[in-house]
This record gives sequence, structure tokens and C-alpha cells, in this order.
Amino acid sequence: QIFFYGAFIAFVGYFSSNPRYQHLAPDKALLKISLAHFGDRECRKRSPEELAKLPPNMRNPMDCPRGRSAIRLEVDLDGVPLVQHTLKPTGLSGDGISTMYRRVELPAGEHKLAVRMNDNEREPGFKYVKEETVKLQPGQVLVVDYNPDHGGLFFQ
Repeated sequence: QIFFYGAFIAFVGYFSSNPRYQHLAPDKALLKISLAHFGDRECRKRSPEELAKLPPNMRNPMDCPRGRSAIRLEVDLDGVPLVQHTLKPTGLSGDGISTMYRRVELPAGEHKLAVRMNDNEREPGFKYVKEETVKLQPGQVLVVDYNPDHGGLFFQ
């Protein structure tokens, strides 16, 4: 019985430190794109004729459907497209939050990072744009996130 306990302890002891786990290659850095955002609602203003046809308690001047717009996201690294994705809203009625999580390994060093996001499909172009030159150290993790309290898109 002592032999089997010893073999088990040796097995666990060996595999607790071997084989060595390497998170990233020595010359790589990591870019994490983590977004959770509600797309805009596509509201329209009702005409006076439409309002007159409605019962008095339902005369809201704006008509907003339940569903939300998809979010379009583009990420470029050194002028080369890295991510181009459309985030669909969740939920049965398409009225939930749009989320994305993606990890991309990059070579360490200085890079020009550009992130563009639009949360309304009807509007052309991009509502939120963030461009910055970043210097990534080997093993560094750079997070791209969106928070309206921080001014929109930000790098951390």
C-alpha cells in the first residue's frame, strides 16, 4: 500500500510542474477584444396623422421597435485588417446586448492599432473611432474595450 501511495505522490508531484506551460511565445504579445454593448434602437418620429389615430394614452411621438441594431466592429493593425465582424443582438426579439470576445497573438513591438465601431446599421461610417500607436512588450496583454463612461473605445 505504501508503494502505491508513493507512486501516486510521485505522479502528482511530477505533473504539478511538468511539462512547463508557456502562456505565449517569448516574442509575442496578446490583444484581447472584449465588448458588451447595446446597439441603438431605430426610432422614427410619428406624423400628426398617425398620432391622431392612436388612443390618447398611447400617443408617444416616437415609434421605437423592440429590436436593436447590430454592431459593426473593425480592428486594423499596422493598416492591415485584423478583425471585421458584425455583432448581432441577443434575445428572442433581438433586443439584447451584443457581445464579443476574441484573443489575437501579435508580435511584440510598436504597432499602430485602429479600432472602429458603429452601433447603428442605418448610419454610414463609424460612430466610435480610436487610433493609437502602442508599444507591446513580450508577454503583455492589451485589452480593447468599450465603456461610454470612459468616452467610448479605450485600450488598457
